[in-house]
Parts: sequence; C-alpha cells; structure tokens
Amino acid sequence: MALSDPLGDLLTRIRNGQHARKDSVVSPASKLRVRVLDVLAREGYIRGYTEAKLGNHDALRIELKYFEGQPAIHHLARVSKPGRRIYSGSRELPRVRNGLGITIVSTPKGVLSDAEARDQNVGGEVLAEVF
Repeated sequence: MALSDPLGDLLTRIRNGQHARKDSVVSPASKLRVRVLDVLAREGYIRGYTEAKLGNHDALRIELKYFEGQPAIHHLARVSKPGRRIYSGSRELPRVRNGLGITIVSTPKGVLSDAEARDQNVGGEVLAEVF
C-alpha cells in the first residue's frame, strides 16, 4: 500500500516515538524526508539521523532528543497537506510561537527553516511547523 503523505508519516512517527519516550524511530527513506531531518537536526530538535538498510529498502534511524526528560519537540504539525497545499512568500512566512518555533519550507533553494528562507529571500510550500 502506498502512502498518500510520506512527510506526514515521518512527522507522525517522530511524534509517536517521543510520546512513547523512544530513543530512536525508524522511517522509510526519501530525499524529502532527509532534507526535513537535516533542518530538524540543524535547528536542534533531533540529535541526528543515520541511513540504514532494512531488508531491500533504505530506512532512516532518527535519534530523538530530550531535555530534562521532556521531548525537545512539543508541537509538530503538517501545514501543507496533499489535499490543500499552502504556499507563502518570504515576507509572509508564518512565525511559530512568535519566533520560538520554526516553520519548515520547501523552496527552490531546498528545504529550509523559515529564518533561512527569510535570509535568502525565498518563499515556497510551508511543509510543517515545529515548536
């Protein structure tokens, strides 16, 4: 069975893993997922990830991050969904919790956080928000 929203699946795996206090979660690999995980790692929301092989498929082992026993990610939500795509210009990118969180944006220059997209003056599809 094919996934209709692979990125939504990744975010749900991370959310569920942190709720269950797992050290790491495994997700199927894709280029978009790797780019999103790069942003999460750069911004300090996950410890990192490694690419692994599970049977015949590539997979990503995502190392979850906790601070004083609490998950580093309090809120992780998909914004642009397959049924309703959300696009934003560089000046209209949403701020999450007045700048305390990040928005992950798919731009022509790659997948970036909202701050990086503003610095490079590019907009794009608003993929997710993290706090």
